Amino acid sequence: MNGIVVGPGGGRKLITPAQEITFKVTGADGSGASVFEVVVPPGFDVGAHKHHHSQELFFVVEGELEIFAFEPEHYTEADWTDWKSAAGDRPVRATAGSVAFVPQGCPHAFANRTAEPARVLFAVSPSPQHELYFDRLAEIFAAPGPPDAEAIERLREEYDITQLTPLRHERPQPAGAGHRAEERTQ
Repeated sequence: MNGIVVGPGGGRKLITPAQEITFKVTGADGSGASVFEVVVPPGFDVGAHKHHHSQELFFVVEGELEIFAFEPEHYTEADWTDWKSAAGDRPVRATAGSVAFVPQGCPHAFANRTAEPARVLFAVSPSPQHELYFDRLAEIFAAPGPPDAEAIERLREEYDITQLTPLRHERPQPAGAGHRAEERTQ
């Protein structure tokens, strides 16, 4: 049996309206975990969610994200940024070199609140669930018209994603802009 080496820029690339994903190591490679690199654009917030049957590891390669991975004392439907755990944990600013581990069933989220893209390496076990989810999500986004919210919700249910707060993609406005327009993507 042989392993694989995937060089910089290598891997299968999938581009959605919200993220650029490059699959580095997949279930098809014989891996028990999916490893993929994600470019998280400015203004992207994945929304708080959890997976009952998978665990994740995030490594911030460049840029920064706001991240949390804990059970909050109280849930709010609109936003996770003010959540705290019974132990006092709160969302943190994760810069290049930071690692977050998310065990099965643990609520978590990440958001890029900066004006620059962030690059993050994800390892998700077991494979290939996240790979299949992203492929199917890209199909929904490729359909004519706005994304089908009901299809996205069904997809999340099928792939073990319990969404707790909305996913948002609010592109930063240029300096001097009078208002912020919100663009929602799933």
